[in-house]
Amino acid sequence: MSGSHSCLSQCHRKAGNASYSKRIQKIVTQRKLKLHLDQGARHIYICDYHKSVIQSARSKRGNNKYSDDDSDVEQMEIDLSQLSVNTLRRYKKHFNVNTKHGLNKAQLADKLTQHFRTIQITDKTEKSITNRFMYLMRINGNKLDRKNGSDTT
Repeated sequence: MSGSHSCLSQCHRKAGNASYSKRIQKIVTQRKLKLHLDQGARHIYICDYHKSVIQSARSKRGNNKYSDDDSDVEQMEIDLSQLSVNTLRRYKKHFNVNTKHGLNKAQLADKLTQHFRTIQITDKTEKSITNRFMYLMRINGNKLDRKNGSDTT
């Protein structure tokens, strides 16, 4: 793919290894993204920038389903696909999330993102998390502050 441009019209970035498949085309259509194939392109590879745009649109798809009438609660953008597969599996195990067996990383991240958005954080929960963190910092100290394990205070 060296030297070839993206298959999207008006995009002059270098093509990556992600292809503009029918599934991607469906996501682009559903989310009303303004991405169109260049009819003169000899391949269907898209650049890394547009790949990330499509991935973020895919991870945003469930926002309306989980939002309440409270407009003062802000929705944070969560992208669990940045985490490693082992971390995603630990999250799945910790929260006992039921998923199909053998999901790839993107599918697992999507499923766990849906679960993550359903977790209710109250002021009481936030305060207890902060208090626990402060307690652990006082007891264990900050291991990052220690240099080569020589600090014994």
